[in-house]
Amino acid sequence: MPNPMDYKIGIIGGGQLGKMLAQEARKFNFSVTVLDPTPQCPAYSLVDKQIVAGFYDDEKIRELVVNSHITTFEIEHISTKVLKELQAMGHKIYPSPEVLEIIQDKAKQKQMLDKYGIPTARWSLVEGDLDEAARNFGMPAVQKARKGGYDGRGVFVIEKPQDIANALEVESFLEELVPVEKELAVMVARSINGEIKCYPVVEMTFDSKANICDDTVAPARIEESIKKEAEDLAIRCVKALDGVGIFGVEMFLTKDKRVLVNEIAPRPHNSGHYTIEACVTSQFEQHLRAITGLPLGSTDLIMPAVMVNLLGAEGYQGKPYFEGVNEILKIPGVNLHIYGKKETKPYRKMGHVTIVDKNLDDALEKAKIVKETIRVVSEG
Repeated sequence: MPNPMDYKIGIIGGGQLGKMLAQEARKFNFSVTVLDPTPQCPAYSLVDKQIVAGFYDDEKIRELVVNSHITTFEIEHISTKVLKELQAMGHKIYPSPEVLEIIQDKAKQKQMLDKYGIPTARWSLVEGDLDEAARNFGMPAVQKARKGGYDGRGVFVIEKPQDIANALEVESFLEELVPVEKELAVMVARSINGEIKCYPVVEMTFDSKANICDDTVAPARIEESIKKEAEDLAIRCVKALDGVGIFGVEMFLTKDKRVLVNEIAPRPHNSGHYTIEACVTSQFEQHLRAITGLPLGSTDLIMPAVMVNLLGAEGYQGKPYFEGVNEILKIPGVNLHIYGKKETKPYRKMGHVTIVDKNLDDALEKAKIVKETIRVVSEG
């Protein structure tokens, strides 16, 4: 292998996560090539090269991997067949294609959680008629697509038999609609050397219309015993996967104080964006440390933070325009991240704002002002 500071990193996906990974790679003097179907994608200005190709273009994925010392990804919906072939030839791909295959199929995720005794909501595969399956399972229930769902897509709530007419027409499973007190998330890093570090537990709130994360509060306002339980479960998930890299583990805290694992993301995650300003080591730097075998950095929280997602406003599509930037940047502790996407659409993630403050209540108050002030619309 080369001098660690001369690593060539290949990233499948050049969206906002690829952009933020590339920013951190610059600190280590790593060179970066991204593969993304969008010409001049968000990561474009920060990388050495972009391969313009789709995520299932085996030939171009092969080109990326062969010309990189280490390959990683910022999106799950990519071809695993060619990655498995390349890994068998000795190319380093982290997390592994086997981990990716489990994550790509949410039913396989559930089966893995069950196998290792990791608590999750009661669930059942839909193998025939959905109407019969829902009646047998019990309603209300959540129908989830096995593949392809993200940012609120691929989820449908069946409250009564009449709802089934509008259900998802894909391979799916049913999940118990659990009474949730809070939605939690934990970022966990595991290196190629087996070193593991866990970030603080955070709580998330979701936009009720789009079912997309609206904001993240760090640290979560929960009892210490629940924090410990959530951290332990997150570590168990990553060990069960034999994962390498950074993982976002989303969980439900039920009203009767059970902690249930919902989903696992094998990459930097929206719920970990706060780490850029609020932690000693950002999730993006930590991912690079993990996949290159460098010692993992401290995950200590420097000060409380609230991360607010900037979603495209309803009724606007086209070249983005960010209203209220000057006003929010006057607020102490406000950090603005604009992703550089060329087109805004309703509820599309266009950026985020992280507010840090020594007092969490003050950070929350500032976040409220930010939400009321900034808007992503379109020009003209």
